[in-house]
Amino acid sequence: MTRLGAVSFLVPEYEEGIAFFTGPMGFDLAENVPMGTKRWVRVVPPSGGTGLILARADGPEQRAAIGAQGGGRVWLFLETDDFARDAARMTEGGVVFEEAPRHEPYGTVAVFRDPWGNRWDLIEPKAPA
Repeated sequence: MTRLGAVSFLVPEYEEGIAFFTGPMGFDLAENVPMGTKRWVRVVPPSGGTGLILARADGPEQRAAIGAQGGGRVWLFLETDDFARDAARMTEGGVVFEEAPRHEPYGTVAVFRDPWGNRWDLIEPKAPA
């Protein structure tokens, strides 16, 4: 069996990333392990699944890539079982949605940006027929 365990996610500083993901995003801090000048920081959605390894950008090239890991496209897709609940929590926490929720054949969706400019979809998948 194979599965995608985690995705590396560039942030300016560890604490800034932890605050965003454990705050308005509602993720759990699963690991925060010092490793000399770096840390192993893993955040996961409360329902489990693929987590993010928060990687503090190291050097000018990585700092320039913060917020642009998807090349300007939506590249992260956060699924929810209650769009209204999670969009409200996120908005109260300062997350800005680029659009009103729209209804697509696959579910209810809206694009938002994280504090660094990465574009995400918040999706409540349509129930199976």
